[in-house]
Amino acid sequence: MKTWTEKLNSEDRHQVKPAPISIAGMKAGEIMLVPTALEIDEFIRGLPEGAEMDVKSMRRAMAKAHGAEVTCPITTGFHLRTVAEAAYEAYQRTGDVKAVTPFWRVVNIKTPTIAKLSFGPAFVLEQRRREGLSDA
Repeated sequence: MKTWTEKLNSEDRHQVKPAPISIAGMKAGEIMLVPTALEIDEFIRGLPEGAEMDVKSMRRAMAKAHGAEVTCPITTGFHLRTVAEAAYEAYQRTGDVKAVTPFWRVVNIKTPTIAKLSFGPAFVLEQRRREGLSDA
């Protein structure tokens, strides 16, 4: 079984294509970015300390950067978990929170991904508080 870090570093490539269905504010036929986990990781790493962004805003910004109208909400959710789990694996190895992807700048207590994390919400909330971010 692959580690989260191995899943993060997959050689998958993003796709830009028409959305097949209408879901989560996305309409069928809109030009959709299907991002990779690594692209989500890189985007989050670009957020400065103390700054936060919700998932919808991240999806809009990523779509625009790739010349798309929308970003796939399903793929984004899967990959956001991969980014968080891989960051936590790195944190467990190094003990250095500043050396890992600060996924807590996008994930908060209201983000559905938080309920799926193997390590629970406490670490996320601790990092958000450390950076002066709200719990929600």
